[in-house]
Amino acid sequence: MSLAGKRIFITGGSRGIGLAIALRAASDGAHIAIAAKTAEVNPKLPGTIFTSAQEIRDAGGQALPIQCDIRDEGQIVLAMEQTVAEFGGIDIVINNASAINLTRTEATPAKRFDLMFDVNVRGTFLTSQTAIPHLRESGLAGRNPHILNLSPPLSMKPKWFKNNLAYTMAKYGMSMCVLGMSEEFRRDGIAVNALWPRTAIDTAALAMIPGVDLSTCRKPEIIADAAYVILNRDSKECTGNFFVDDEVLASEGVVDLDKYSVVSGTTEFLTDFFLD
Repeated sequence: MSLAGKRIFITGGSRGIGLAIALRAASDGAHIAIAAKTAEVNPKLPGTIFTSAQEIRDAGGQALPIQCDIRDEGQIVLAMEQTVAEFGGIDIVINNASAINLTRTEATPAKRFDLMFDVNVRGTFLTSQTAIPHLRESGLAGRNPHILNLSPPLSMKPKWFKNNLAYTMAKYGMSMCVLGMSEEFRRDGIAVNALWPRTAIDTAALAMIPGVDLSTCRKPEIIADAAYVILNRDSKECTGNFFVDDEVLASEGVVDLDKYSVVSGTTEFLTDFFLD
């Protein structure tokens, strides 16, 4: 398996899971565009598009930092054009950018509702939509085009909706893009899949949620390694799946996951949302 020379567009890749996926691909020599909002240092959140780009270069890849707010259609189009101009095309799109607000219905302000839908649903849809012509060209050239959304398996169980309805709808919107686009673009040989963690992942966003014990989490690298496996699979055969990280790794014979634990030796983990 290798992502050498692959041209990858990642939203929200300045830190956390997006950056971990980028660094895994960079170790093969991939060409990676980081499309994210953070261009200046934020004391509460580590990483900018420029620090991430340097980490990618240090890991062996080529990097293109692009300041981009995926709530703005014009910025998405421009970011995609910049990527194509720099790398000559796009082979992989990773819809990683996401907004979270874990509140009940009456405690969810309209601006928070709009943010989650603008980033998670609209941003994912428009980023994928804008990339499709480039991914179609990638397919015609035999370059194995993929879209990978960081979103959960779909479930109509009320328990996933009752405590954080707006967030669940927004994340499921990303997953519905997988459901629809995987069939719509199957004939073009463009794979569209989802990937979700079995356990909570230690990220800056999670650390901001009160009461979360990060010692019961796994590192972003488990998602990165699972994504690496998926993105190397045949795009004509591997599409429309809702993958879970540990199941992907197990399919490759990787069952000892201790290296991904925030605290080595941990056996009881905080289960992520949307998985029974």
